[in-house]
Amino acid sequence: QVQLVESGGGEVQAGGSLRLTCLASGVGFNNYDMAWFRQAPGKEREIVAQISRIASDLIYADSVKGRFSISRDNAKNTAYLQMNSLKSEDTAVYYCAAAYKSEAYRFWGQGTQVTVSS
Repeated sequence: QVQLVESGGGEVQAGGSLRLTCLASGVGFNNYDMAWFRQAPGKEREIVAQISRIASDLIYADSVKGRFSISRDNAKNTAYLQMNSLKSEDTAVYYCAAAYKSEAYRFWGQGTQVTVSS
């Protein structure tokens, strides 16, 4: 089992950048596909980006393509979400999630708030 802790959220002006970090504890981080989700007020949670266990496959939501970049460092048990050219519609709580060997995303962090002001 893996435990996840996000950090790096905050408030930024439109056009700015933030990097979110997800630190995993437990065993076998490289057995987990990782993803970032977000949930804005009054909206359903949506997936933002996914990265496979050895970073061979990256998938992005259309709304963030070309602006966000997901990565991971298996030696550090860490996943990242680099967010550039932020827009007000990116404002949400961002969650890190893990899926064991391509199963469903069952492990979640507590979330980190990202607020983009225009």
